[in-house]
Amino acid sequence: MSKITIVGAGSVGATIAYTLVVTGIASEIALIDLKEDKALGEAMDIRQGTPFCAPVSIYAGNYSDAVGSDVVVIACGVARKPGQSRLDLAQTNVDIIKLITPELVHYAPNAIYLIIANPVDILTYVFTKISGLPERQIIGSGTILDTARLRSRIAEYLDISQKNVYASVFGEHGDTSFVPWSLATIGGIGLDDYLATIDHNEDIGALPEFNREEIEQYTRTSGGKVISRKGATFYAVSIGACHIIKTIFDGRNSLLSVSSMLHGEYGIHDVCLSLPCIVTSRGIKTKLTPTLLESEQALLERSAESLREVISGLDLSMDSAKKLLSV
Repeated sequence: MSKITIVGAGSVGATIAYTLVVTGIASEIALIDLKEDKALGEAMDIRQGTPFCAPVSIYAGNYSDAVGSDVVVIACGVARKPGQSRLDLAQTNVDIIKLITPELVHYAPNAIYLIIANPVDILTYVFTKISGLPERQIIGSGTILDTARLRSRIAEYLDISQKNVYASVFGEHGDTSFVPWSLATIGGIGLDDYLATIDHNEDIGALPEFNREEIEQYTRTSGGKVISRKGATFYAVSIGACHIIKTIFDGRNSLLSVSSMLHGEYGIHDVCLSLPCIVTSRGIKTKLTPTLLESEQALLERSAESLREVISGLDLSMDSAKKLLSV
């Protein structure tokens, strides 16, 4: 049995639920949303297709239905609008986190919490600070989607399977994210060595000039482009969330680029951002700190400082959350 509670039945939460059902990852799914009819409608719509899937129970519920959850996905909050940065969302969605956290933790203290809502690094930080849970149980989706975008773009340039591309996005899931190119490999071969090897290989044929700047720009701006074209992003982030959940249920040590609290890694403290983490059935086992170039270290510190600036401007008291209830 594998029980998942999803808080937020909007486009992201509902798509995560749908993806969990069609992939057979979960055997029980509880959907919780302030708009009860929305949660009921989404659960009903998905449930009516379950005869063609692996056995699964999906229903709308309330906080008490989180009891016994293996994973709780937090996908609630105000969605990002065209032209709006993830960090512009911060205070409103922080207030929502402050309201729901005590209820969820009361009913599901042993669950692994997967934070999806944006700005994900800020919300992961706040949840970590106020939940009282062991930090290993708290995972921000972080740059898991950025990393997928990065690998797919590199694969396009090199005309090679994405499964052979090993590269990650570090830092904030947002404008200050960056690619530590010194760590990138293609099938175990360092990227620079690989590019040099294929440069004059007639069997491979002509490839476009490898443009690191364009790849990073594509990776960093893809979310905004999708939002400007269709109004929201939810398919890719839902696939990424389900990949993290499957990794948890598989129980194997898997390396993922996810967000968690830093305690001195690369000399950075008291901020959540993405580094390579070993994820197991008990959550985050450890964070890895491969050697970075000086320039890459500086970019990581810049990303951490950007997040700290946002955190310093937030009202973390319950007063602002109570005001939200009165709106």
